[in-house]
Amino acid sequence: MSKSNFLRVLPAVLSVSLVLASPASVAATELEQGGSDRVRVGLVLGGGGARGAAHIGVLKELERLRIPVDAIAGTSMGAVVGGLYASGMSAEELERTVMSLDWTKVLSDTPRRRNLNFRRKEDDVQFPIDLELGLRDREIVLPKGVVQGQNLDLVLRELTANVAHINDFDALPIPFRAIAANIENGDVHIMAGGDFARSIRASMSVPGLIAPARLDGKLLVDGGLVANLPIDVMRSMNVDVIIAVDVEFPLYSPEELQSAPAITEQMLTILTRKETLRQIETLESRDILIRPALGTFASSNFSDASDAIKAGFDSVAEVEDRLQELTVDEQTYAEYTSRRKPEASGSDRLGFVRINHDGRLATEFLASRLGVFSGDIVDTQHLEDGANRLYGLNLYEQVSYRIVDEDGLIGVEFEAVAKSWGPDFLNFGIAVQDDFDGSTAFNLSARLTKTGLNSRGAEWRTDLRLGTDLGLKSEFYQPFGSGLKYFFAPHIELQQINQNVFVDDQTVAQLRVAEGELGLDIGVELGSFGEFRVGAYGGAGEARIKVGDPLVPDNEFDSAGFFTGLRIDTFDDPRFPRKGTRADLKWKMSRPSLGADQSYDVIEADVLSAWSRGKSTLQLGLSYSTTLDADDQVQEYFPLGGFLRLSGLEYGRISGPHAAMGRLIYYRLVSDYTGGLFEVPIYLGASAEAGNVWQSRSDMSFDSLIANGSLFAAFDTYFGAIYIAAGFAEGGERTFYLSIGTPPR
Repeated sequence: MSKSNFLRVLPAVLSVSLVLASPASVAATELEQGGSDRVRVGLVLGGGGARGAAHIGVLKELERLRIPVDAIAGTSMGAVVGGLYASGMSAEELERTVMSLDWTKVLSDTPRRRNLNFRRKEDDVQFPIDLELGLRDREIVLPKGVVQGQNLDLVLRELTANVAHINDFDALPIPFRAIAANIENGDVHIMAGGDFARSIRASMSVPGLIAPARLDGKLLVDGGLVANLPIDVMRSMNVDVIIAVDVEFPLYSPEELQSAPAITEQMLTILTRKETLRQIETLESRDILIRPALGTFASSNFSDASDAIKAGFDSVAEVEDRLQELTVDEQTYAEYTSRRKPEASGSDRLGFVRINHDGRLATEFLASRLGVFSGDIVDTQHLEDGANRLYGLNLYEQVSYRIVDEDGLIGVEFEAVAKSWGPDFLNFGIAVQDDFDGSTAFNLSARLTKTGLNSRGAEWRTDLRLGTDLGLKSEFYQPFGSGLKYFFAPHIELQQINQNVFVDDQTVAQLRVAEGELGLDIGVELGSFGEFRVGAYGGAGEARIKVGDPLVPDNEFDSAGFFTGLRIDTFDDPRFPRKGTRADLKWKMSRPSLGADQSYDVIEADVLSAWSRGKSTLQLGLSYSTTLDADDQVQEYFPLGGFLRLSGLEYGRISGPHAAMGRLIYYRLVSDYTGGLFEVPIYLGASAEAGNVWQSRSDMSFDSLIANGSLFAAFDTYFGAIYIAAGFAEGGERTFYLSIGTPPR
């Protein structure tokens, strides 16, 4: 099922329509204000995705009416709102929290890019399609959900940090129960203790969208499947009056049942509605049912949560007369409010740090990446960064943490759960540049990464590229040394590319250059932002004419030598960065003493930096490539031409042994369209570019630079960046582009 269709089904999974009950009033004689004899009020908050924001409006009114809440039971979004309220948050604090959260990021797994391992940064640049498949025993394995819940779990832990040390939910400022469904047998699972944040997370694990949560030895999903309005759970919590808030989605009218997705939604709504109606039928005369007028407000519409909050606020007016009978005097309510402030956990420093994991990596390896130590201040952002650094290894479906109290000693326990679809992973990329005039470059690529080869973090990745340029590369990567920051990496690479040949700035032929190379690199990781390598290589190849002047000779060559390279990536986003720098510096030496045909050196430097203000971003890029002591090594020619690489010229239009280019790129976010939970940001931009290639370094000069530029619209999509652009070159030459996939460099 596609993401868009799934989101259409989501509201029905989470909600069904109910008939508003009209229970009788609670007798005034039963309401003793003050002391332990007052009526105990239980609040039941139902599931419904973004519709559950209406619960906040109801809570605001309960606070205005001075109605104490003595127990809460919630399902899905009702567990989120109810759990946070039970932890000590006020309704106003809840409203600020829900409105300030970026729900698109919360309901995704992408960590801050600064926490990604550098090799994983290479993955998201080179293989931009947002899809990862597992490979196990030669079979494709899919993840358990579109979202694994990494960011959701960490956000919940930050919001509940003040009660993280509490294991008994009856010891919370307000006793609380979260409801989930055991996906293994369909039973209702009531969570009354243990990991508080994980319990809330389990309750809202929508099957197929958010991966199940394993808790208490059970695989748990959204409680809306079995008990979306858990009134019977509240009956067991020693309360006298129940206030139940139903935010389920209504049934479609006959006129709306005109498509297969709509009929599927209706079917799921009907299946879940029966249990909710059964729960409502158990309400007694003294109980109160509130059903906010949400209409067809979508369960995925978190961007308009304020509308749902208002609907909840307004809905209280219909039953306010009955609710006022539950009002207590100001002194009693003030005492109740003061008791809602949880006690501090004690120490403000970590007494211990523990890592639990089920992968093959050594605990020492993970500890070296974690960056959290005994004696550190208990800070949720610091702990979140540590969890994301482990998650950034891309080996785990989730890395979480939990603050624990062991005999008065406060510590943190990290849990890393290996990907259920591993240990081998497939990533994919696409790169298209079409100038609508017969010049097209098209490549499909795939990367197979075999992980967990040993406890010291070895991995083996193989890249395959098909299309205009053919390529196959395989590298074994083995960390070693103190902290496993050093590595050695033997590799093999085969490739075929097209290379244009020029005489007096005119294309006279196109060569097909084929080359094979073996190498061994030794290097060091530079934190998460880069790596430095040195290595030796040897190979052979040929350059044969493909199109053009038949007098251009074929050429066979042998290569061997040493190289050194420095790569840095501090961009905050691989496609449309707002800040940071990406740099690639390389020096390659060819030496006959090692088996090469000729002695020469190649120097390449490519640097791109970004700065932003508001919605605008400016990038400055500089590229320089030169061949020392040789001008006829076609395998070392550097092509220019194509979008953002002299945009007015067709792809690969010019190439030579010496090249230089500078570019200034401006883009502005003009639309952050969100379809459900999935956003497609849109940018408008322009570039100014200048560069050229030269046959001899002595010909290089500022006067010979060719001025180019472009205007473009860009979209940040599931397949990578998509550009629609017009390129301009001096002399009036124009080129139009469709560029998809790997960002131009």
